[in-house]
Amino acid sequence: MLHKRAHDPMADEKRGDRILSHGMPICSAKLGIRGFCDVVEFTRSESGVSITGREGKWLPVPVEYKHGDGDAKEADELQLCAQAICLEGMLCCDIPEGYLYYAEVRRRTKVPLTPELRARVMAMFEEMHRLYARGYTPRVKKRPGCKSCSLREICLPELEKTRAASAYLSDILRQTEDTAT
Repeated sequence: MLHKRAHDPMADEKRGDRILSHGMPICSAKLGIRGFCDVVEFTRSESGVSITGREGKWLPVPVEYKHGDGDAKEADELQLCAQAICLEGMLCCDIPEGYLYYAEVRRRTKVPLTPELRARVMAMFEEMHRLYARGYTPRVKKRPGCKSCSLREICLPELEKTRAASAYLSDILRQTEDTAT
């Protein structure tokens, strides 16, 4: 339910000098990714950007919705920073901070998007693209948070302890050879 409204582009709303854009598609050629922001909050600001169909200038700030108790996790901050980098490239602006909204405590945590955090995001995406180019998928480390992760059906952490496909195929070939002789 938390993400259902956050990802509903029809739920966009204007509140005074703020526009909340839900489920905004984003991409970055620099990072080589695409995805969606839960919410992008545009605040009226002279240092902002123009928005089609809206008067004035608007400063975009990503807001990532999370389950949990408000204790910011490194992965949450990295995801938020990647979203900001995408928005900066798309809208030709600088985004100095973003917010993590934790549903359990119904509170937002401000995250400064520091040069160090941005460098870690860049390094992680460079590594991801190197692994992809090699055709290598790192093993998943199953954690308690896996139960509520939105990527669980793709990641399949339960398969962590299963045999490698190459070992399975070797066994099948060996059994076939044994049967043939």
